[in-house]
Amino acid sequence: MLHVRLSILLACLICPASAVLAESQPRLRGETPVAVGSQVTDFTLDDYLGAAHSLADWHDKRAVVVVFLGTECPLAKLYGQRLAEMAAKYEPQGVQFVGINANRQDTLVEMAHYARVHKIEFPLLKDPDCRVADLLGATRTPEAYVLDDQQTIRYWGRIDDQYGVGYSRGQPTTRDLANALDSLLADKPILAAQTTAVGCLISRPNPVEPHGDITYSNQISRIVQQHCIECHRDGQIAPFALSTYDEVAAWSETMLEVIADGRMPPWHANPDHGKFLNDARMPDEDKQLLAQWVANGLPEGDPHNLPAPREFAEGWRIPEPDVVFKMPEAFEVPAKGVVDYQHFVFDPGFTEDKWVIGSEARPDNRAVVHHMILFYIPPGQETYRPEDPLFNIVAAFAPGMPAVMGPDNLALRIPAGSRLCFQMHYTPNGSPQTDRSEVGLVFTDAKNVEKEFINQAGLNFRFAIPPGVEDYRVDASYSFGHDSLIYTLTPHMHYRGKSFRFTAHYPDESTEILLDVPRYDFNWQNVYMLAEPKHMPAGTKIKMEAHFDNSADNLLNPDPTAMVLWGDQTWQEMMLGSITMSRADQDLRLGPPRVETTADGRHLVHFRYRPTDAVETVHVAGTFNNWHQTQDQLAGPDAEGLYTLAMPLDPGEYEYKFVLNGTDWRNDQGNPETVGHYNNNVVQVK
Repeated sequence: MLHVRLSILLACLICPASAVLAESQPRLRGETPVAVGSQVTDFTLDDYLGAAHSLADWHDKRAVVVVFLGTECPLAKLYGQRLAEMAAKYEPQGVQFVGINANRQDTLVEMAHYARVHKIEFPLLKDPDCRVADLLGATRTPEAYVLDDQQTIRYWGRIDDQYGVGYSRGQPTTRDLANALDSLLADKPILAAQTTAVGCLISRPNPVEPHGDITYSNQISRIVQQHCIECHRDGQIAPFALSTYDEVAAWSETMLEVIADGRMPPWHANPDHGKFLNDARMPDEDKQLLAQWVANGLPEGDPHNLPAPREFAEGWRIPEPDVVFKMPEAFEVPAKGVVDYQHFVFDPGFTEDKWVIGSEARPDNRAVVHHMILFYIPPGQETYRPEDPLFNIVAAFAPGMPAVMGPDNLALRIPAGSRLCFQMHYTPNGSPQTDRSEVGLVFTDAKNVEKEFINQAGLNFRFAIPPGVEDYRVDASYSFGHDSLIYTLTPHMHYRGKSFRFTAHYPDESTEILLDVPRYDFNWQNVYMLAEPKHMPAGTKIKMEAHFDNSADNLLNPDPTAMVLWGDQTWQEMMLGSITMSRADQDLRLGPPRVETTADGRHLVHFRYRPTDAVETVHVAGTFNNWHQTQDQLAGPDAEGLYTLAMPLDPGEYEYKFVLNGTDWRNDQGNPETVGHYNNNVVQVK
């Protein structure tokens, strides 16, 4: 399982839990809603302090803004401070802001906390039976209404377009609510009087008497434990918990919606191709049970039938780490906006190669840490490169990712003299936060390691995506120079990514689709872990096909008018597919060539090779013999199947490979040191 942490290149700019959001569709209960241009009848509601407020109280105002809010909805959190700022701006102009909470699960205490965190001074009212929500036809949080001095609805919809389903812009491109207010106050027509609200469904009282044999205690709690609770519990990155009957019942309709849309649980691989250890799909029978439970009125059942709560370790989930690294300094996460990737470099003081078999990346503040990667910067390299988090990854965290502990014979190598770097991606949640995350590592002795996990990739940086194009194809490939085992596949693109496919083209001209992601989601950079290591014969080429959407219909698109080139920033693009792999015949327990200094001061380099199949000859070729394929032959095989040769060499650094049967070039099975395009092995004679 060590390979779970490799191949991860994560990038997203909005909390993945925002996938619970959806665009508004009229799904109303109770009264027929009023429409834009209709007059709203008076209503009275209490605020979270118990004081009553009526719409008529503000009859002298030039406008009243009514916004439906929820204390746990990600967008309601992101817009909380903005609403407070807008209220302060428009109050001198005779505008009254009013917040209404119609969610059955949100308590008065939680409303008070929401007001305090977001510095909201306008009234926050509780609509316990959704009477006002039904009256106005509100279905989402946040959802805004502008009423004029005659209590007539002049605007209905979203606040602006900065935040939405799976996207976050640096700034809004249209400020719908502000534009409506400005036009109303200037006695001008409101050009866009109705827009589509985006947010969480309001959790209304259950209209159906609970009935049936499908209950929370018997079936639904187990479904939630298996598919949801990893992220949806206190202290985790999901915006609300699903740990109790009341919580699940309150969010049940939103759960049905995001499951039906395929946004939750987050999994995007085509089931027709490949089998994966971490397949997060919810079985159809579980979906049907959940839907029927909601239709049956959410029966709770006997609490005695509940399963035991899932246990999540408070301490390290790996064995006691050999070393724990914290970020060199704490980082202050702002309340809102887009936070660029943060990098924190430090020297761990490694004087010898370190072989990692266990890792756990632990966010200090899970509410805002979307992902983190610890990677190494090789010795002699001044600073980190954009590709280092891909090729030199050591540990990683993303929502739902487990800690990693592998066997002693499979390990990741950190070269001696390397520096380490935390790459941190933060997602603001509406209030200022602080984070200082950490990583624990477990090492093994080099003599125990059979295979080294390495990360390779196919990439293409020679593209220019034209403005407005909705389907632009870019291809890349990776070729295997030797028999290999692959463990994970990871596609990576940015905002305009649309789809990605890995196809193996074998030496016998057969092909196989290894992974197909028909609906790529930038917010969920999944690492697809093969159920079994896949053998790639030498000569196999994995072709990668990516498609990009640079049109205005792509809501993630920062600028549909731009020509898009390769770049590190998310408003630019990348096209790469990473592959976690090892050499199939590698056995590092054999060790690199042994250098012996004889009594007369000469140096003998002892080469050895163990073929996996019968061979006629084994030679060694390198810079010491001008790469002559048949000049220096190894003797053997001995009783252990080894071919050996002791070669006198002067002090220096030499590149080499073995040659089987005079033509078949192979790496040294026991030496992890390679250089150059051809991955030649290296031996140093000192």
